[in-house]
Amino acid sequence: MSLVLPDDFGQTPKTKLVLPEGMEKLLVQVCCAPCCGAVLECFKVHGIKPTLFFYNPNIHPRAEYEKRRDELIELAQLLDFEYVIPEYETKEWFAAVKGLEHEPERGARCTVCFTERLTATAMYAKEHGFTHFTTTLATSRWKNKKQVDAAGFAAQEATGVTYWSEDWRKEGLVTRRYKLVKEFNFYNQLYCGCVFSKESAVYQKDVNIPAIKTACEK
Repeated sequence: MSLVLPDDFGQTPKTKLVLPEGMEKLLVQVCCAPCCGAVLECFKVHGIKPTLFFYNPNIHPRAEYEKRRDELIELAQLLDFEYVIPEYETKEWFAAVKGLEHEPERGARCTVCFTERLTATAMYAKEHGFTHFTTTLATSRWKNKKQVDAAGFAAQEATGVTYWSEDWRKEGLVTRRYKLVKEFNFYNQLYCGCVFSKESAVYQKDVNIPAIKTACEK
């Protein structure tokens, strides 16, 4: 393993964490190590041991998916959190966002993407006895918290498993997130994950990366 705990790991700024009523078993949908580092530190400090659910069929190409997956696994093992890695299957995701390829970031495509991923998370939670689920998606500056929450509550409605809509950006967690990214030396991701976001002018203007000219393979 190449990841090493920073000397100040455990100094979460979120010193108070109010748990949802009746929460006994938590499933956390995670998209990458940078997005969940500060959240997992917070869980560790408060004695919460969730299972991490790396369900992200939106990430392309496969090499990018594997980089994010492997680093997340390494972080989970370092922190002693259980994790689940579903099979990387992209066909259903592409079918779900068909016709929305040219939507802007934070547009209708993202709503469909979040809903598909969080519904799959909630379904797994229901099938395996989890009482609650949450996500680290909204820790990223690219994401709209209200949009993520809408998808989470839709997944709750569809499955009956309670969505924990905690704002994992407040109480200093955003600043802590970026500090831990540097201290862990996490893989520096340049776009949200899907091929359409990589082609987006929003990302190219911000990070000056070339656009993808052809569709990514599975």
